[in-house]
Amino acid sequence: MDFDPITLSRLQFAFTVSFHIIFPAFTIGLAAWLATLEGLSLATGRPVFRRLFDFWLKVFAVAFGLGVVSGLVMAFQFGTNWSELSTQAGPIQGPLLAYESFTAFLLEATFFGVLLFGRERVPRWAYFVSTLMVALGTTFSAFWIMANNTWMQVPVGYELVDGRFAPHDWAEILLDPVLWVRFPHMLLGAYLTTAFCVAATGAWYLLRNRHAAEARVMLRMGLGIAAVLTPVQIGYGHSNGEYTAEHQPGKFTTIEGRWQTEQPARLVLIAWPDSANERNAFEIALPFLGSLVAQGNLSSEEPGIVTVPTDERPPFLIPFYAFRIMVGLGLMMLVISWSGLWLMLQGRLHPPAASAKATTFGSGDPRQTEASVSNLPRWFLWSTFLAWPSGFVAVLTGWLTAEVGRQPWVIHGLMRTANAVTPSLSSGAALTSLLAYLLVYTLIFSAGTLYLHRLLREGPGDERPDPSSTETGNERTPRRELAPGRPLAVGGPDPGLGSQHPAPERSSDDLSPGTYGGTA
Repeated sequence: MDFDPITLSRLQFAFTVSFHIIFPAFTIGLAAWLATLEGLSLATGRPVFRRLFDFWLKVFAVAFGLGVVSGLVMAFQFGTNWSELSTQAGPIQGPLLAYESFTAFLLEATFFGVLLFGRERVPRWAYFVSTLMVALGTTFSAFWIMANNTWMQVPVGYELVDGRFAPHDWAEILLDPVLWVRFPHMLLGAYLTTAFCVAATGAWYLLRNRHAAEARVMLRMGLGIAAVLTPVQIGYGHSNGEYTAEHQPGKFTTIEGRWQTEQPARLVLIAWPDSANERNAFEIALPFLGSLVAQGNLSSEEPGIVTVPTDERPPFLIPFYAFRIMVGLGLMMLVISWSGLWLMLQGRLHPPAASAKATTFGSGDPRQTEASVSNLPRWFLWSTFLAWPSGFVAVLTGWLTAEVGRQPWVIHGLMRTANAVTPSLSSGAALTSLLAYLLVYTLIFSAGTLYLHRLLREGPGDERPDPSSTETGNERTPRRELAPGRPLAVGGPDPGLGSQHPAPERSSDDLSPGTYGGTA
């Protein structure tokens, strides 16, 4: 590989955007999850939702901070490495990125402060509205970023003024049908990423026999959301394929992996290209299914890579395999979420009645205490836990498919990537900045990951030893008091909710794991 300024700048942008997208993909869905938890806490009064909200708010704070830090670099690169792109497309891209700051980021940052410091300072309805505003801000952020990227993928509503791309019709840019296919696809990807992280966390706690009440809520809601959204996401994914076939034949034919036009077309599962001879040196394909997937019939003609001019073909391997990883993970999410839904409809999420009865009356057998947490198969809990990175990987591979598949264009059909880089940029300067970003991002990511790991290990509650605790099995149930020497009465106010908010009686899902074998 020739490490010229163009290649190094592309590597740097690919690294920074791939690192950054991890955090918005998580925080967009997590903001919506927090709003849902606060709404359920208000509507039902169940303390379990408040405990989960406080727990995931800490996780959101760390991920939000990491996302902001990593995202700042993106704007600077347009000036340092891609000044020609900024000069020619600035009249369109500049306002779109500015709107993201003026609306989305301002909304997120303002109301996020209320979430962190305003629990006891504002009415509960105002606090709930703040969660909605943060969720709305993250959604706006995704919209403006996708509007900018979609214009680069399928440019519309522009005119050339003195050699620069200027907006001719903002309504056409913002109401582009392609944008309204890509934006929901990205939004659903973020929701699914968070849903599987939440479900995996619940599965882990059930495997460890900890935080049983919170774990069941996380598993039930995470898999339930995924079971509903995954089929919708697959539908939007198919719509993305349709716009790609219409507007970006180079990307579409590379993803399909067929060199020659075929009727009916095969579905190429795995291939290794022989670009010199315009064929695949190795491939595994299924007959007819290419036409079925693309057009919904078994006889349609599908174009091959040879129909695209040689100098407009993207690299083969990255978009081809990234697309298949994304699709495979989507199907895996569908299987896990629907399997979990089926098990939960059978009542397998809660402990068997006999085991629950035994532990409720104080059985001292730790094996019975563990059995009472859930009746779900351990293989399923392990499958759900190990699926936690699936959303992140699916978003990353989808992004790689879109961006690498667009090459050699930075603005498709209008401006090549080679013409967008800063003319005076040297290889040394590009390499130095790339290595600096690698070092700084590694330190930031390591510190953030370590802290998130500590938060997840502690869980939604305090299980540290307490002199006033009663112990049962391997769990501790703190003895809560209203005042020194005065035990908390059943149904009385919960100090964690503030003295002005009485807590209702706790259901079985509101009991901590240790409560099953001890006294309330």
